[in-house]
Amino acid sequence: MAVKRIYETFHPEHYDLFIDVNRGEKLITGTSKITGEAQATTVFVNEKYMTISTVKADGQDVPFEVIDADEVIKIELPQAGKTTLEIAYSAPLTDTMMGIYPSYYELDGVKKQIIGTQFETTFARQAFPSIDEPEAKATFTLALKWDEEEGEIALANMPEVKVEDGVHYFEETVRMSSYLVAFAFGDLQSKMTETKSGVKIGVFATKAHQPKELDFALDIAKRSIEFYEDFYQTPYPLPHSWQLALPDFSAGAMENWGLVTYREAYLTLDPDNTSLQMKKLVATVIAHELAHQWFGDLVTMKWWDNLWLNESFANMMEYVAIDAIEPDWHIWEMFQSSEAAQALTRDATDGVQSVYVEVNDPAEIDALFDAAIVYAKGSRMLVMVRALLGDDALRKGLKYYFDHHKFGNTTGDDLWDALSTATDLNIGEIMHTWLNQPGYPVVNAFVEDGHLKLTQKQFFVGEGQEVGRKWEIPLNANFEAPQIMSETELDLGDYETLRKQAGEALRLNVGNSSHFIVKYDDTLMKDILANITELDPIAKLQLLQDLRLLADGRQASYAEIVPLLTKLADDRSGLVIDALYTTAAKLRQFVEVDSDEEKNLKKLYDKLSANQVARLGWEVKASDSDDDQQVRQDVLAASIYADNASSVKEAHELFEAHKDDLYSLNADVRAFVLMNEVKNFAAAGLIDQLVAEYKKTSDASYKQDLRAAITKTKDEAEIAKIIGYFKDADVVKPQDLRAWFSGMLANHASEEAAWTWLREEWGWLDEKIGGDMEFATYITVVARQFRTAKRLEEFKTFFEPKLSDAMLTREIKMDIKFIAARVDLIESEKDAVNKAVAASL
Repeated sequence: MAVKRIYETFHPEHYDLFIDVNRGEKLITGTSKITGEAQATTVFVNEKYMTISTVKADGQDVPFEVIDADEVIKIELPQAGKTTLEIAYSAPLTDTMMGIYPSYYELDGVKKQIIGTQFETTFARQAFPSIDEPEAKATFTLALKWDEEEGEIALANMPEVKVEDGVHYFEETVRMSSYLVAFAFGDLQSKMTETKSGVKIGVFATKAHQPKELDFALDIAKRSIEFYEDFYQTPYPLPHSWQLALPDFSAGAMENWGLVTYREAYLTLDPDNTSLQMKKLVATVIAHELAHQWFGDLVTMKWWDNLWLNESFANMMEYVAIDAIEPDWHIWEMFQSSEAAQALTRDATDGVQSVYVEVNDPAEIDALFDAAIVYAKGSRMLVMVRALLGDDALRKGLKYYFDHHKFGNTTGDDLWDALSTATDLNIGEIMHTWLNQPGYPVVNAFVEDGHLKLTQKQFFVGEGQEVGRKWEIPLNANFEAPQIMSETELDLGDYETLRKQAGEALRLNVGNSSHFIVKYDDTLMKDILANITELDPIAKLQLLQDLRLLADGRQASYAEIVPLLTKLADDRSGLVIDALYTTAAKLRQFVEVDSDEEKNLKKLYDKLSANQVARLGWEVKASDSDDDQQVRQDVLAASIYADNASSVKEAHELFEAHKDDLYSLNADVRAFVLMNEVKNFAAAGLIDQLVAEYKKTSDASYKQDLRAAITKTKDEAEIAKIIGYFKDADVVKPQDLRAWFSGMLANHASEEAAWTWLREEWGWLDEKIGGDMEFATYITVVARQFRTAKRLEEFKTFFEPKLSDAMLTREIKMDIKFIAARVDLIESEKDAVNKAVAASL
């Protein structure tokens, strides 16, 4: 194809879309009428998997050629300039969860379906011929027809204006990108409210859900929109904001303008029996997508290389919003335990992408959606910016950004320029070092010749090529130090003087908001550890996080971390206990199942969890604090792993008391009760009972608990049966398959069977979800589990022949390094670690 971007050939201004979906025949037919400015006499329009019957320009048939390899229609026009193209087409209605597709569910034993859409990244071209690029913004009017049944409704970006002859017509949209167009129809229930400024808010789901499952999302959506209107100082630009739960949905959620779509797990929940952790997760997902209604929808990245502009920003704002509307949740603690940890782990492997990545080939676009980098690391970068600017300057800069770019497209530099209007700092210069370079630094802090000195150098886990990268590091020190470290080395002067002035142990990156880790020398570390129990929760988490990473990078040892765990075991902070057991879980890689070393490790787990289990118990109490609820989940899981006789007995008694209604088990302990039952009391028919419950329930939290338990079975016949469900969509929906596979791979008894299944069924998996941005994460799941030289060789043998697939290349290369680093670490450290565990008992 002559051009990389087809927008160069045709600038659309308005689409008139007629789309007819026949569910019975699994067929889409329609016409796409595009008015715009032809830049030349040869223009291109995107299509994918379509049969094009006619192409007209200003009412006259014109020559065209469909080039499937480039996903375009090449059209010859009599002249350039203002033109209306009219393209008649048909396309299959597929089950790939991309384009226009059906979602399946059961209601009162009857199988039903609703139709929804997923157009990001390049799937609008499967629904209607379009200039399917973010820069090609236009207005859209939609006329929608389907094999309608009584009681069904239709939803779209804008309100419905009329229905004539079975065709549903919708109001014209504002100027927007094609990937944000959305519609849905089917037999849906809803709950509605309105914001202070008059925006209609609605939550929609199938009637398989209890009506009360819509209440939580409705409240969070309303208050999030109100918060953003105030924070951005820019009104929500549409008349409504619909939130729709789709029973089949590949991603977590999608920010379609005015019609946000979600996995059911991230929108619907039972307010009377869902854990606080799950409520926080759902709230942040809703706030993330609604942040996009401005940042991503109103102002959109010019091209996919600036995807981070959308995602990193929304990822930060979800926490800003929820912190404002639910301050008692301390939601930034969740940011520390999830986003920060995920970003630091992923970003330490050589070959990782930078936040900003140049991309031209559409096949590579989906590979950009690396959650740990574009979402988690990118949001950490923006948290750094927020810390440097303060909220007043941030809001002032954002208002400037929206005022100058609304309904348009931008690059990262446009954001830095806008934020620079509110500060003396050169934000662009600081941020380019973080966004355009992969990886991050370890700052060495040490006392030499009586002086405190700092050095920065790129941190690697596993093999890494040192190429002299340097960062502008916000040090966030608790003592007299520069705001930004630009140099490779710094001499901060006399250590004793600095220590005396500070009045406490010297620390860097206070608040853990900058994207680096710190390696303290013995002098500094001993000073910090002397008062470790008096540190705030984030400081304790950070200490464990940095030591864990340094140990993975062979700059410290896990053996040195073991004594720290016992010092923090009785901490009352959920954040600290989560960090503690995340670190303790790393010790499991150094032991073989059922070995003497594992028996010792289980004794350590018992020692770490015993006091907290005794304090909190298995029965959830009204007096429990938010931290108590979080701590209970970590310590019960530890106690069950440790085979603690009292916990095993108590969990079994809870199961027996609720065995006729397992859903009624309190959601805070339900998963552990079910896992304990499968692990220690695997009565005949138990797995069948749990699978039947899984199929029957529409409660996503309950489904997760059941899956977690089912995948713990050690019975060979049950393992074979469960893996047999992987291709049975009536049991395991394609959207949930990765979680099932991951659970079976993590279970020592079923690891071999799950790995064999993946290799034998890769072709089927590729066909089912191969074009999806989630596909490469199956490789990530495997890499997370493998830890032996034998498995590394098997991994390489299977995946190296697939390196030519643009969507998989980076993941395969990185994961080979990732597994190799773990194999080397285990080999050299296991004796010392196991000795340290034995010594701690």
